[in-house]
Amino acid sequence: MIEKDVFSILFVCHGNICRSPTAEGVMRGKLAHRGWQARFRIDSAGTHGYHVGEAPDARSARAAAGRGYDLSALRARKVEDSDFSGFDLILAADCHNLADLHRRCPPEMAGRLRLMLEPLGEGREVPDPYYGGERGFEQVLDLLEAACDAWLFRLGEDPHRGPADRTPLAC
Repeated sequence: MIEKDVFSILFVCHGNICRSPTAEGVMRGKLAHRGWQARFRIDSAGTHGYHVGEAPDARSARAAAGRGYDLSALRARKVEDSDFSGFDLILAADCHNLADLHRRCPPEMAGRLRLMLEPLGEGREVPDPYYGGERGFEQVLDLLEAACDAWLFRLGEDPHRGPADRTPLAC
């Protein structure tokens, strides 16, 4: 159930060890900087349960720590059916994960599903850095910092208004 005075955001990627926990950490940091922690509930999950219970990838944690974001308390989990009603906004890292979410999501809640980078341009995706080098993790942070700032600007003083357009984007 969604708490009325708290706006909730779930960040989702494939395994919940790189992109989505990084997004969670970045958003938590941005909220803390603004003093808005009490106004939001932030979490992350994966569309697949390969890494349930694991800490974020060490490269993600190291890159995030280099910018002041602490991912050490985060543990991977899989998206649950209750997440669709439990979060106001569910942000997928890429079109593949967005499609996975749409397949599971009750139709009346599909407007909650978006891409993480939506405010930066339609169809933009967070690349998966898992099989690349260290630079990929820095690129993910660059994108997520910009996207989190844009989401917070979009949500503004009244997060419960949500995104202006609740029509799901096509990938």
